[in-house]
Amino acid sequence: MLSSLPRTLRTAGTALAAWTPLRWGAAAGGAALTALLVGLPTAVIPNPLFSRMTPTLWWNYPTLVATALLAGIVLATYVKTPAAPRASRSGSIGGVLSFLAVGCPVCNKFVLIALGTSGALSVWAPIQPFLALASVALLAVAAVKRLTGEIACRTPVRDAAPAA
Repeated sequence: MLSSLPRTLRTAGTALAAWTPLRWGAAAGGAALTALLVGLPTAVIPNPLFSRMTPTLWWNYPTLVATALLAGIVLATYVKTPAAPRASRSGSIGGVLSFLAVGCPVCNKFVLIALGTSGALSVWAPIQPFLALASVALLAVAAVKRLTGEIACRTPVRDAAPAA
């Protein structure tokens, strides 16, 4: 499996190189939307609607950026393709894990109900960096799968003009 990784990454790069401006625009829009959907409620992006009870940690910022970029690429793979590769759940799971990873451990109601305040700080907070790594890895896997599927599963595009 690892021996085919360079070839798989080259294929994903080939798919990216073939993207139209529409696809790149969709990727940029998807990245911006993801950054807002993850960054605002977790208060990694400071805003007047949400606040944190614990400070934002240094690794929350690169996690948010990586999540937004990879999610933008994954979302753009769903824009107008002749043959869409089979959908994968790794992108969705990666997005949810990222949200849980960068969020304030004491602000997460589910964690508070399950572990209490002291458990949120002593049990949940230490595993959040690992959730961040897992989320970025799952989003990267989803992006590579979707991109390689665009090359491997390419179908011929038929002419719009009827044959004479």
